[in-house]
Amino acid sequence: MFHVVLYQPEIPDNTGAIGRTCVAAGARLHLVKPLGFQLEHRRLARAGMDYWNHLDYQLANDWNELRSKLSGNFWYFTKKAVKCYTDVDYSFGDVLVFGSESQGLPAFLLDSGDCVRIPMKPEARSLNLSVSVGIAVYEAQRQLGEKLKIDN
Repeated sequence: MFHVVLYQPEIPDNTGAIGRTCVAAGARLHLVKPLGFQLEHRRLARAGMDYWNHLDYQLANDWNELRSKLSGNFWYFTKKAVKCYTDVDYSFGDVLVFGSESQGLPAFLLDSGDCVRIPMKPEARSLNLSVSVGIAVYEAQRQLGEKLKIDN
């Protein structure tokens, strides 16, 4: 259906929860190294619960390796963007890209593609990564829902 990319994620709990979201939505998860944890980390397993066994995921050693494997529209989620994530027309095969918890996405990615944001009040510095992914994934799924056969 579509792809979720975590660029150098740092917190295993977030990645585990995002894995659960990807299983529920039918999205493939891509993790770009370096990771801030081992895939065997107990907090990753705890947050991912038994969903991790059903997760369609791939590891990439770096951005170039990931980019060579994927095509389609790349949407870079950042608080620095002007365009709202709901103003995008998502398509099958789209790639939703999220940065690390502490650094976000690097400038070379923000300069290379379509950046979108999730609106929030100025008092909030950021949303939790797993919350952001959930918001984005289910907006894409909502838009594509007419073409999908997923229980509502």
